[in-house]
Amino acid sequence: MFSYQTTNKIIGSKEALDNFQFVAINGKVIFHDKERITRIARAYSQVVKSAINPLLEEKSIEELTKDLYPIMPNYIYLETALKQANTIVEGLLDREDEKGEMVHAKIKGFWFASRGNKSDRGNRNVKFHVMDDHVLIKVRDPWSKEWIVGRAYFGKEYLSLVKELEELSNKREEGYGVIITFKHYPVIHMQVPLWLYLKHFSSPKPTGYGLFAGFDLNSDRLNVVVVDRQGEIITFKTWWYTEVVSHDYPKERAKALRLNALSQSLEFLAKIGVDYVVFEDLFVIKRRKFTKSKKGNRKITKFAKRQLLIHGVIKALRLGFNVILVNPKGTTNSEEHERIMKERGFDRHMASAYLVALKGLKTLNDCK
Repeated sequence: MFSYQTTNKIIGSKEALDNFQFVAINGKVIFHDKERITRIARAYSQVVKSAINPLLEEKSIEELTKDLYPIMPNYIYLETALKQANTIVEGLLDREDEKGEMVHAKIKGFWFASRGNKSDRGNRNVKFHVMDDHVLIKVRDPWSKEWIVGRAYFGKEYLSLVKELEELSNKREEGYGVIITFKHYPVIHMQVPLWLYLKHFSSPKPTGYGLFAGFDLNSDRLNVVVVDRQGEIITFKTWWYTEVVSHDYPKERAKALRLNALSQSLEFLAKIGVDYVVFEDLFVIKRRKFTKSKKGNRKITKFAKRQLLIHGVIKALRLGFNVILVNPKGTTNSEEHERIMKERGFDRHMASAYLVALKGLKTLNDCK
């Protein structure tokens, strides 16, 4: 069990909980010296790209640190880049198809990141100070060791949160990671501790009736089944967004529709007295299952299911729900799944949502 300073909590595997330690807040950042900040990003990105093939060949991080230090002469930047490269490699290995053929990485653009550490007063390479309407940012140049100054604009609603994070980091009580990207213009992504984010942005939810809502997230629809503490079905509902799986549908538009459906479902559940929302724990899944259908494979490869899950968990916590993440084993393609479809008249997605809800109920009972 993992709890925060709010009354709601999240229950899940260690792998899952590790992914919910921080929430990223984003803002446009303007640097006074664009050339120097761009140089850091290009060097950092080169380290990530250069490390992928050696990591696939099982070269050690220690060896790569020595080999790539001349490109990025700062151990914190370098450590962060190699960790990111290793994450990419793990993703490539997980996505090998059934024939054993490797899926190649396509890394575009450039960026840089620096991991946080409370012992470094938050972050050794990126410092900040909250002003009246913006945040002063200082980024360490790995070659000259000097600070490159910029101004970040997160939005006024975030300033009190960032101010408290500044105070906590100065007291060595919290760290914060930073990523700076350069797609259209420089954007800073600051990783804020989840408990602090919820302190500033969660809203209290009236106590419900102890109901459980199981979710089944799909590329073209969202299925929800609500059960009581005896496992009896109270209601079920589907939110559709079928247009997003059509060929050449805009990626960002598809993402917005899926997130909107998820928000609508959670608002609906709050109104009918649900206290626990249950999702599949996608962080224990190691391989995507490809099919013989090209259309189906396109849905699989383009549908960022984990991103939707992360959004759903954070949104649920903000709305005052308790969140349970359950092992997805048996929720699809199992004898019980087939039985539920026949007995209840559910399609396979609604049957999965029902089994997820029942697993959430069992998980909570086992914790007591």
